[in-house]
Amino acid sequence: EVQLAESGGGLVQPGGSLRLSCAASGFTFSRSPMSWVRQAPGKELEWVSSISGDGGRFYADSVKGRFITSRDNTKNTLYLQLNSLRTEDTAMYYCVSGRWDIGPRGQGTQVTVSS
Repeated sequence: EVQLAESGGGLVQPGGSLRLSCAASGFTFSRSPMSWVRQAPGKELEWVSSISGDGGRFYADSVKGRFITSRDNTKNTLYLQLNSLRTEDTAMYYCVSGRWDIGPRGQGTQVTVSS
């Protein structure tokens, strides 16, 4: 059974940083493309970033240059470094295994950017 557990969210001021983690189990993590998605209240699910099994990275234009996704295949863990945070980054963040729009995801971690 695929299990994904996000952590690291919180309240941060605009311009601040956070590091999200996603602990994965129940599948061969090193071979699986992984993604981060987010959903703000009243809005649709939004793709944020993806990383292939061998480390190729892809970002939405809205976060390019500010967010960095990485993975540690020895720890079965996915990361998202969020820098230069903006109020519009406020959302629940989820990690997803496989296709970002239909793959299994965790319970999410809340990121709130506010002064």
